Amino acid sequence: MSAIAYLNFDGITEQVIDFYSEALNAIEVKKAKFGDIPQDPNYPLPENELNMIMESSIAFTGGKIMLSDILPSMKAVTGELVTGNNMLISLVIDDKQKLEEYFNRLSLGGNVIMPLSQTPWSSCFGMLVDQFGVNWKFNSDADLFLDNIISSKQ
Repeated sequence: MSAIAYLNFDGITEQVIDFYSEALNAIEVKKAKFGDIPQDPNYPLPENELNMIMESSIAFTGGKIMLSDILPSMKAVTGELVTGNNMLISLVIDDKQKLEEYFNRLSLGGNVIMPLSQTPWSSCFGMLVDQFGVNWKFNSDADLFLDNIISSKQ
């Protein structure tokens, strides 16, 4: 079992998939649109929603993320999409060159909060908000830091 970050967007998921796939050198990209599944004739989706992404995943070296669109016709149930800082994707990768590659690509069109640098808790750490408002944290050795803290308490 694994926990996977799942991101919702407001009709732009196809664009996000293209960007993340390139930025993260995707190994595998899977996607299904709402129009790919049989429609309930009693509750057909509006034409503009059939091309929206129902479910997708992007596998890359070090992880996987999943993405989908929130349908306009479902916002009464799901609520409006709110982009915020209540979640982020944390990439913990020992390979600093790969970490830097992902950081540089994901920062395109976004905002670097903290450039990759050595910190007291990591030999390579950085933070950014990508062009879609998603927060990312990069850490080359988060487990080592946590292990050191825990062992020093014992």
